[in-house]
Amino acid sequence: MALIALAADKGAPGVTTAAVALGAVWPRPVLVAECDQAGGDLVYRLPAAAPDDGDGDGGMLNPSRGLLSLAATARRGLRPDQIAEHCQRLVGGLDVLVGITNAEQAQAMTWLWGPLGRAFAGLAPVDVIADCGRLGADTPLLGLMHEADLVVLLTRATLEQVAHLRERVAALTAEMRGGPPVGVLVLADPRDFRGSIAEVDRILASARGRGHAPDPAQGPPPPDVTVLGGLALDPKGAELLSGRWGGRLDRSLLIRSAREVAGDLVGRLPSGRPLALPPPSAQPSSPAPAAPPAQSPAPAEGRR
Repeated sequence: MALIALAADKGAPGVTTAAVALGAVWPRPVLVAECDQAGGDLVYRLPAAAPDDGDGDGGMLNPSRGLLSLAATARRGLRPDQIAEHCQRLVGGLDVLVGITNAEQAQAMTWLWGPLGRAFAGLAPVDVIADCGRLGADTPLLGLMHEADLVVLLTRATLEQVAHLRERVAALTAEMRGGPPVGVLVLADPRDFRGSIAEVDRILASARGRGHAPDPAQGPPPPDVTVLGGLALDPKGAELLSGRWGGRLDRSLLIRSAREVAGDLVGRLPSGRPLALPPPSAQPSSPAPAAPPAQSPAPAEGRR
């Protein structure tokens, strides 16, 4: 099925929160894979489901079962059907592949990312949301990202972060020639949700317009990139992701905006066909978070 690589550039935190929030409301079977080179923190943040029913609290996730154990068994090749036995389930039903816990472990795993991306892409009927953390120059995750149907970069609606974003998009598209399209997801202030998304789109459109008369001081013009919408900056909602699903979490601005984004992304990902993004000049899908649908608990949609 589909592989979506979620990442950020310098100064744009929130990739893990975004990946878990999207996974919790994803309308198709989904796996959230923690692929952050700097080390992930799912094992410290989220409770495991009890082994009997997949819903009760089973304590902490096992840091030894996940990407590390998968890598140990994949030296002679990696198939999609090998992934499931290394996954764990969160309280509420979301399946996760726990990543490494420190950057030192990543040094011995640079060979894994390309094969892992191909295995994720072949994991039918499950979509994979890969948390790639913050990207740097010459990231080894390029092998995984090249196999994705879509690369989604997170940014906040500030001039400096969008400037970093433009440089990262230009670098990624140059390094992944013929690779997946790149979209942008804005971490938007709920007080001006639509305005924040529109501002990022305006800045990117303005930068593209300068491509007709390149200014060496501005660097190369960025390639076309589509603003896909926004996730609400909601610290209280992010804190609730560390506890049980449903209830207040399902009514949070974070989950309500994540549901909108998840539905839009899945609508762009027909099975078996490449992702098609609208032209960058199109109006971004950026509705302000609305009241959640009745009886729509977050985890049920993420259960395999």
